[in-house]
Amino acid sequence: MKNGAADMPRISRGVLRVFSAYSRRLLHRRFHSFRILKSGIPVLDSSRPVVIFLNHPSWWDPLICLELAEKLFAERRSFGPIEAAMFKRYRFFRFLGFFGVDGGSVSGTREFLTICHLLLDSSENVLWLTPQGRFADVRDRDLRLQGGLGALAAREPQAQFVPLAIEYPFWTESRPEILVSFGAPLSPNAEPERSSREWSTRLSQSLAGTQEKLAIRSCLRDDGDWLTISQGKAGNTGIYDAWCWLRAKLRGEAFHPEHGAKECR
Repeated sequence: MKNGAADMPRISRGVLRVFSAYSRRLLHRRFHSFRILKSGIPVLDSSRPVVIFLNHPSWWDPLICLELAEKLFAERRSFGPIEAAMFKRYRFFRFLGFFGVDGGSVSGTREFLTICHLLLDSSENVLWLTPQGRFADVRDRDLRLQGGLGALAAREPQAQFVPLAIEYPFWTESRPEILVSFGAPLSPNAEPERSSREWSTRLSQSLAGTQEKLAIRSCLRDDGDWLTISQGKAGNTGIYDAWCWLRAKLRGEAFHPEHGAKECR
C-alpha cells in the first residue's frame, strides 16, 4: 500500500441509498421477519470506534449488516472487508464502504490491518468483520476465528469490540426468520495485558456465548423476547391463503395471512 489515505474505502451516499433500498426489498420478499433480541441490543460509547464481529452462516450476512447499520448505527459510517476477487469483479462495492482483502497472503493481512487501523482512528466509524473467514453452521461453537481479529484488539485499545450472532430459522411461516443478537462490548483498554492470541480466544468465547444465547431464545419462539426491525411476507401457498381470505370475509373478519391466524384454523 503506497498511500493509506488513497486506499481508504469510501462511501457514496447515493449508491448506498439505492443499494440499501434494493437490499431491503430483497429481504422483505425472502424472509418473514427481521428480529433483534431485546436483551441483545448494544449500548455503546459514542466517543469510541466500534468493531462488530459476527458468525458467518450465509451469503445473506452482509445484507443483514447493512440493514443493522442503518437501523442502529445511522449516525456512524460503516465499513467492511470483502474477498479481493469479488471486490474486483463487482466494482459497485467500492462505493459502499467495502475494501478488498487477500486473506491468503502475509501482505494481504498486513494491508487489512493497516486499513482497519486507519478506520478505527475515528469514533464515527464502525468496522464489520466475519472472522471465521468461511461459511459455518450456526450450531458450530468451535469458531476458530482468524488471527487478524485478535491482533486488531491488541493494537486498538480505544475500540469497542461487539459480538453479533445471526440465525435464519424457520418458525411457523413458509419463509424463514432473521434473528440477531449482540453480545456485551469488550474493551481492550480495560485489559491491556492480553496478547493477540489471548484476545483471539477471548473474542471467540464471547461470540460463541452470544450465539448460544440467541439459539436458546430462538428455540422458545416467544414474541415478547424480540424487537421486530422489519416485517416481510407472511402466508403459505396461494390456494391456502385464498381459502383463508374467503373464510375471513364470510365471517366478517380481517384477513391475516400469518400461519395459525384464527380464521385459518
